[in-house]
Amino acid sequence: MKRQDYHRQILRIALPAIVTNITVPLLGLVDTAIVGHMGDATYLAAVGVGTMIFNLIYWVFGFLRMGTSGMTAQAWGSRDLSNVKVLLKRSTTVSLGIAALILLLQWPLRELMLWLIGPTADVRPLAVTYFNIVVWGAPAMLTLYSLSGWFIGMQNTRLPMTISILQNIINIGASLTLVYGYGMKMEGIALGTVIAQYAGLLAAIALLWHYYKKLLFLVPSHPRTSVPSHPRTPQFLAVNRDIFLRTLCLVAVNLYFTSAGARQGATILAVNTLMMQLFLPFSYIMDGFAYAGEALGGRYWGARQWENFRAIVGHLFGWGAVMTLLFTIAYVFGATSFLQLLTDEQQVMEAAETYIGWTYLIPICGVGAFVWDGIFIGTTQTRGMLLSATIAAGAFFIGTATLTVTIGNHGLWLSMMLFLALRGVTQTVWFATRLQKNALSR
Repeated sequence: MKRQDYHRQILRIALPAIVTNITVPLLGLVDTAIVGHMGDATYLAAVGVGTMIFNLIYWVFGFLRMGTSGMTAQAWGSRDLSNVKVLLKRSTTVSLGIAALILLLQWPLRELMLWLIGPTADVRPLAVTYFNIVVWGAPAMLTLYSLSGWFIGMQNTRLPMTISILQNIINIGASLTLVYGYGMKMEGIALGTVIAQYAGLLAAIALLWHYYKKLLFLVPSHPRTSVPSHPRTPQFLAVNRDIFLRTLCLVAVNLYFTSAGARQGATILAVNTLMMQLFLPFSYIMDGFAYAGEALGGRYWGARQWENFRAIVGHLFGWGAVMTLLFTIAYVFGATSFLQLLTDEQQVMEAAETYIGWTYLIPICGVGAFVWDGIFIGTTQTRGMLLSATIAAGAFFIGTATLTVTIGNHGLWLSMMLFLALRGVTQTVWFATRLQKNALSR
């Protein structure tokens, strides 16, 4: 296969995924923009609290997408079509089970999250209203995670992109209609979000039927492929467990990073929050290439096409190097201007100048983790992902405990860069010592 063919395959997966990543945050931004014009800051604060709660909840259950994509890509690569069907059934069943549990335990979950975030007394009732409505979108959101993962495993990121764009259009229309047409305020915002979520689910089901009905209904299932007894069920559970625990490590690091900044005062908290916004565009782009790693890496791994597998890994790191160079240049020359677009607070900007240099290291330190995460998900080497996240998180917490005492916020950012870099380094070692040996022994 020619080099341009590998690049074409990567971009065919990565570009729609990048568009999807960019549009996903718009669901929250639409709600924020509407309540921002209601004339009362408590509405804005309440939507911020509610959005944060559901972002955390759904982030924790991201394994529903990642575990499904890797195993589906391998099954597709090996032409094990019966297992492709089973993975879809199994993943959506688990998604609905978790969603039912969320709905059953919504009161203690809501109280726990509000206790952790601690909104003020005037914001709390509105946040409760938002939560009580949006929580009913859990079945749609979690099932969409499974379907999106399955689509990615089937080498198709255009369908998740289509669904995401449709969700945003419906969310805008529904929220504007309910708020300004029916005067529903917070209830309208929340209902608009739920309507968009279920519309996305219906669209996903329709696309599934349109593109894959022959696979789902004409390919016979092996009698041993029922969800409880299929021989790969233990692997499915182990993969999702590892990704779940790895995600908890990432959540813990990000939450502690925010809280450690808050303990240094409002100005430092504002600086860190703004500087982390620079991380988002890089992560959106690199996540797209990680999706390509999941789909193509898993496909060639499942097909035992080792030459193609190694070529995909090399080409993905080539794209990673290009993105690292471009973003590093952009941050060096444009980071300050970008922050000035986000705030005109002079005190915050003066403080940011002291720490802005750390953002230059984000692409260099983070690129390895993004590329390897895609490859490791595609090859279901999730134990390596968990190990790398655990080691990196341990280094982060040790670093913050020791360095912030002596060099303050610089120590916090140094610890974050160490966390990003160690994930990539650990996964590189795992690939060299374990993954390649596994490939030779298969």
